[in-house]
Parts: sequence; C-alpha cells; structure tokens
Amino acid sequence: MKEQIEQIKENSIKELSNAKDLKELNDLKVKYLGKKGELTQVLKTMGTLSTEERPIIGSLVNKVRDELNELIENKEKQLKQIELNQKLEKEKIDVTLPASKNKRGSKHPLNRVIEEIEDLFVSMGYDVVDGPELETDEYCFERLNLPKGHPARDMQDSFYITTEYLLRTQTSAVQARVMMANKEKTPIRVIVPGKTYRREDDATHSHQFNQVEGLVIDENITLAHLKGTLEVFMRKLLGENTQLRFRPSYFPFTEPSYEVDVSCFKCGGKGCNLCKQTGWIELLGAGMVHPNVLKMNGYDPEKYTGFAFGTGLDRLAMFKYGITDMRYLYRNDVRFLTQFDQMDT
Repeated sequence: MKEQIEQIKENSIKELSNAKDLKELNDLKVKYLGKKGELTQVLKTMGTLSTEERPIIGSLVNKVRDELNELIENKEKQLKQIELNQKLEKEKIDVTLPASKNKRGSKHPLNRVIEEIEDLFVSMGYDVVDGPELETDEYCFERLNLPKGHPARDMQDSFYITTEYLLRTQTSAVQARVMMANKEKTPIRVIVPGKTYRREDDATHSHQFNQVEGLVIDENITLAHLKGTLEVFMRKLLGENTQLRFRPSYFPFTEPSYEVDVSCFKCGGKGCNLCKQTGWIELLGAGMVHPNVLKMNGYDPEKYTGFAFGTGLDRLAMFKYGITDMRYLYRNDVRFLTQFDQMDT
C-alpha cells in the first residue's frame, strides 16, 4: 500500500505541476483529494490493514495530502497571477489616445421655463405652492363654482379614478386648497406650477401637460392689477415688445373672465404662419375671482377681491424655443434635448 501511495503522490505532483489553467487544476484536485479521489479511496481500505499498519499508512496519507494541498494552493496563486497579467495586457489602455466625448445632460426646456417663471414671481412677492395630482371632485370642481351636473364640466375631458377622485384637469384646484388652508383669511399671492391631465393627444395637445396658475386675493384688487401682472409676466418671458389683448370669455371660477392673447413674437404682430396671419396668439385664461369661489372658501366677497390666471407651460416652452410639436417635450430624445444645452434663459 505504501507503493500505491507513493505512486499516487508522484503522478499527482506531475499532473498538478503541468496544469495550464484553474479549471484543470480544480479537476485534478477532485481527482486526487475529492470524496471519490484516489487518495481518499486509499483511506477507505484502511479497515483491511492490521493494527500496526494503520497508523503508519494513515500518517503517510495525511502527509501526502498536506503536500498536495500546499502544491495546489501555490499553483492556484501562480495561475491566478498569470490570468491577471494576461487580462491586464489584453485590456490595457493607451492613455495617449484622444478621449471619447462624454455625453452630458442639459436642462429640459420645460424646467427652464418653470424656473424662469418661479424666479420672476418670487421676486414680485409670490409664494410657489403645489397640490396633489390625484384630486377630489370637491376641490377640482365644486369649490371652483362647478357643482355636480354643471355643463362646463364637459369641457374638461377628465380622467376619473372613482366617482370622487380624478386626475386634476387644471392647477386651479390648488386655488381652493390655498384659500381653505389660510385659516386667518389673510391676503394670498401664489403661483402653482404643476402637471394636469385631460383626454387629448395631438400635435398641440397632450393627455398630460403642465400649467402654471396664479392667484392673488386682497382688498381692492382690480382688473388693472391683473393686466399689469400679465404684462410683466409675458414681456419678461417672451420679450419686452410683447403686447396683450383681452377678449371676453367664460370660466366658472372667474367673473369677468378673459382669454388673453399676446402679440406674435415671431412676426411682431404683422402676421405669419405661427399666428395664422392674425398677429396674435392665444396664450392665457384669466379673470377676477368669482364671488362664489371666495365665499365657498371662507373669504368675504364684500371685503376681498382677487384675480387668477393660468397658462400652459408646454405651449410657453414651444413658443419660446420654436418647438413645433408638443410631443417632442416627452420623448427624451437626446438629439432634441441637447439643442438647449447652451441656451441662455
């Protein structure tokens, strides 16, 4: 049996020394030291030996196993180092080569417009507030003078989740929330930028779009304050030569109500394809806060008056940057977004 052990030792040392990779080394380890390995099989036959031979053979097997384990460990380190060197050689980087250009992000045109509007109105003493996009029927309609069954609700194309909850169709819902949250019923001056949702989808409308709402409530607020505010707003955003035109309209939550047009910033009011040869572009809805809205939200319409306005941020971005299709704003196309990288807002 000693001769058998010595033969196993000799063969294993020779094969282990010649192993070319870690897989071959592991296979040899299993062959000689595994549960069914040659050295293990020798130990299983020790029951046939005499009492005097067992400790001698057992000691010899353990010695050979220790030697093989040490040889395997050293060979494994050697092969790993070889593999590492080969990998480093194969994947080495020539630092003298010109670097590839890294793509970097740029601020989205919608974010540019939102930040510009927020900066403007904060400088005028307004607060920027927000509200939930999943809104209740009460705040989206009823507290804005749109009771259940009101025909103006049909204009909204709403996404109802339940009979009580819907995706808000306008940021006007936050008007009521701001008024109700003001327990002392003190003056209010806020803007509300945010997402809104309606069942529309074409080149100039989307099922999801962004609005900014403005609300001012105080004593002796008049239409002159609204007109002056919108003139500052539009001239700051679209150019100092921008002119405004007010046309009578109807909104349930304002009285009187107006559609507000701005002079075409492309042709200067002369008429072009953008303004459909009229010289004007419809851009805002506005008006004086309806007395019913004030009363329903805790304000005394005999003491307080106010104005509100709202406009689509998507359309503002389109007009400001010459974007022809609203859907470009939501496609995350890097080729489109990189155009705005160097723009000064």
